[in-house]
Amino acid sequence: MAEEQAQPHQLVQRFFGGPPLAVIGRLILLSILVGVILAAIGLDPWNIIESVRALIVHIWTMGFDVVRWLWRYFLLGAVIVVPIWLLVRLAKAPRGR
Repeated sequence: MAEEQAQPHQLVQRFFGGPPLAVIGRLILLSILVGVILAAIGLDPWNIIESVRALIVHIWTMGFDVVRWLWRYFLLGAVIVVPIWLLVRLAKAPRGR
């Protein structure tokens, strides 16, 4: 008898992937985080289709400026990252016998 009563509760937890209130709480926090990110790139929840179209047009009109911008930051970061990576790899290299 107890197994029959526990079954709907287990089905709900199985559907949600855990305790329902905890899953709903995580979904709310994740939705807020994603909403902030989407708002930062200019998307409007009340007119999402027009916002996406405007974002695509904006990216298209930027053209190769994005490539130059990314390349500049890549080079700036690589000046630090690659030498540190090389030093770490050399420090971890097996010693000759």
